[in-house]
Amino acid sequence: MFCVNSLRIVCSSRAAVHPRWLTTNRLCVSKAVTCMSTSCHNKDTWDSKTNFRGQERELFNYTKQVSTTRKCSTSQVKLNCWNCKQLLERTPTFFCMSCNVVQPPEESTSFFKLMDCDHTFTVDTQKLQKRYLQLQRSLHPDNFSQKSAKEQEYSESQSALVNKAYNTLLKPLSRGLYMLELEGMRIEEGTDPGADSDFLMELMEINEALDEAQTAEAAERIGQDTKGKLADLTEQIDTTLRKGELEAAKALLVQMKYYANIEEKVKEKLSEFM
Repeated sequence: MFCVNSLRIVCSSRAAVHPRWLTTNRLCVSKAVTCMSTSCHNKDTWDSKTNFRGQERELFNYTKQVSTTRKCSTSQVKLNCWNCKQLLERTPTFFCMSCNVVQPPEESTSFFKLMDCDHTFTVDTQKLQKRYLQLQRSLHPDNFSQKSAKEQEYSESQSALVNKAYNTLLKPLSRGLYMLELEGMRIEEGTDPGADSDFLMELMEINEALDEAQTAEAAERIGQDTKGKLADLTEQIDTTLRKGELEAAKALLVQMKYYANIEEKVKEKLSEFM
């Protein structure tokens, strides 16, 4: 047990010089002690001058690495105002609190955070619309026609980003696709090769019935049926996303995409009877 006792002596001396060392690195020391203790028991001999120095060096390199990783993972990059250089406390920041100058958009910010919405599939659309109008009133480029070229540029970029975020989160389909995208998943364009043949046959029949519809009432009935299917899919997608079942959510979103296309075709058909 020479190696463990020697390590405890080293740790005690380190703690005496740096009182916080042992506390902040308690877990690292414990892991190293266990590892080194096992190593000592497995060897018949122990060269205290060579092996212990190597083990001590590994211990402090390990604690330094863990400490650095912890700092990198928990700290957030702070931004400063491009105009007055003051620290920007909130994220996202549209205006500097010190000089009230518009800031460049933070492209990496989630649309949910940008629009002050909960990261869920069932977004409060009224709250979303209220937030959108509030931001556009302050960020619209018309408000910066007399400002500097940089402020005009940033207002246009901010306004465009808010528009994109709003339109993405407003509809269930685009919202769900965006949530999958945040998880690194995408739905490719075109017919899904994994789609059920019965489902595809049903879609063909609906499209044929819509093409053959001779009255607005007939097209409207197809539209109502489609809305009902979309409502059911919305509930199912919400359930799967809450459970973290991304593949199931992806399959349901593929179905929603087809029905959303039919819904648009119904609108076009109804316009023909006006």
